[in-house]
Amino acid sequence: MIKVVTLLFKKPGLSKDEFRDYYENHHRQLGEKYLAPHALRYVRRYPILAGDGADDPEFDVMMEVWFENYHAMESAMGEMTTETAQAELSEDEEKLFDRDRTQSFIVDECESDLDEAEAQRDHEEL
Repeated sequence: MIKVVTLLFKKPGLSKDEFRDYYENHHRQLGEKYLAPHALRYVRRYPILAGDGADDPEFDVMMEVWFENYHAMESAMGEMTTETAQAELSEDEEKLFDRDRTQSFIVDECESDLDEAEAQRDHEEL
């Protein structure tokens, strides 16, 4: 499973509420339009302020997109980099993001089956 993780920062002058509202009610739909034929999941995660002396995250949203394999990811990126898609996406991103601060990572995701781990632990305790 391949996942793209992107840390996004709001454009200066937008409140956190304005940023989230615009992303979820407008920009998200553009992401879905171009990702739906290729991706398995498209998730936005908004940080909750940590408080208690912990460092608050510097980003405003973490976007995660899952792909079955590298080929599916390349297909999505190919579609999103066409002249038409770039014009549409760039225009909308300019309203929302501080694009110079965007950070993206491609990761190979490994997930634990916690139900299985718990069953194994319970079996060992017998």
